[in-house]
Amino acid sequence: MARIVMKFGGTSMAGSERIRRVAGIVKRQQEAGHEVAVVVSAMSGETDRLVNFCREANALYDPAEYDVVVASGEQVTSGLLALTLQAIGCKARSWQGWQVPIKTDDAHAKARIEEIDADALIASMAAGEIAVIPGFQGVSPQGRVTTLGRGGSDTSAVAVAAAVKADRCDIYTDVDGVYTTDPRIVAKARKLPLVTYEEMLELASVGSKVLQTRSVSLAMKEKVRVQVLSSFIDETAPAADTIPGTLIVSDEELEGSDMERQLITGIAADKNEAKVTLTRVPDRPGAVASIFAPLAESNINVDMIIQNVAKDKGETDVTFTVPQSDLARAQAMLEERKDSIGYYRLIADGNVAKISVVGVGMRSHAGVASTMFKTLADRGINIIAISTSEIKVSVLIDTDETELAVRVLHTAYGLDAAA
Repeated sequence: MARIVMKFGGTSMAGSERIRRVAGIVKRQQEAGHEVAVVVSAMSGETDRLVNFCREANALYDPAEYDVVVASGEQVTSGLLALTLQAIGCKARSWQGWQVPIKTDDAHAKARIEEIDADALIASMAAGEIAVIPGFQGVSPQGRVTTLGRGGSDTSAVAVAAAVKADRCDIYTDVDGVYTTDPRIVAKARKLPLVTYEEMLELASVGSKVLQTRSVSLAMKEKVRVQVLSSFIDETAPAADTIPGTLIVSDEELEGSDMERQLITGIAADKNEAKVTLTRVPDRPGAVASIFAPLAESNINVDMIIQNVAKDKGETDVTFTVPQSDLARAQAMLEERKDSIGYYRLIADGNVAKISVVGVGMRSHAGVASTMFKTLADRGINIIAISTSEIKVSVLIDTDETELAVRVLHTAYGLDAAA
């Protein structure tokens, strides 16, 4: 018998028929003898609808009241799933974030989980009750409802799994695992049976939409085994224990799996990138800080940064990338500070994409970057910027060349599945 936390996303909970399908999947796990808790997202599209209501009510809305509104989507699906489970003969009850309780800080709309008091939850599961918990929400030190930011239900599920000391956290999505790249771009993409936390963290941060970055980071910190599965399976399918999804594990567990380790695990693409270049920035101490400090204060994440070698005039060009959704804000902020920064011109480009190759095998193999650069050059794809980490190489290219780049790199690194 195992203790399992199951998480179902918005597409899995979109309507009564899909909720009944989810209830059937949950019931089979309990019938297999496992203790089960379920974390659910709001129905697909519901959170966006609620956010729009907030904006219509008050463009400068209070984040605390915003949380009250948007957290209601998960409250509805948790209650509906509990009712559906009861209808098919299961003992089930819903637990709101404040009832568990899932304690967070007071940063409304982007709260972070600080502690989960799971004693009552564990007792309920041990008594054979299926606990249904709304994802994305918690309670502040002041007793107010908080939300964890978009995609926060994955984080909720991993945090609950850590708190109840679950044997595994199953994340059910509209895909059946983690692939070497997006199967919609490369038909020969392969599903990966095992991926390390570090690899999944890099893939999530550079464009893979399978898991939220914070959830992977938390799973790595708390050593929670996470499995990615599809909720769109036939009702007669076996329980998740025997369905081949993708298991996210530690390096140590992967090394003990007797699997041949590939150099590159996957290729990710992210079109939500925008490039900003500031020309003729004074080459003096503090000049770069005057650019990036105000961006950080406004929670605008900066990714790739390139500073050219200073010219004879004591000036340099600085190029960096920000999320495309933050480009307008970043431009406005930098233009307001043009005199204090001292740059000559701001050039923005939203027609860029980031392509990344990821794999822990890079640590012990040379030539990964050169293979990437040569492959792109052979197809006439120009590299605008480059960034690297221990297990990742990312390049910035024109958006129009994204799919071609992914396909040729997938083949170059030997990731294509056999025909």
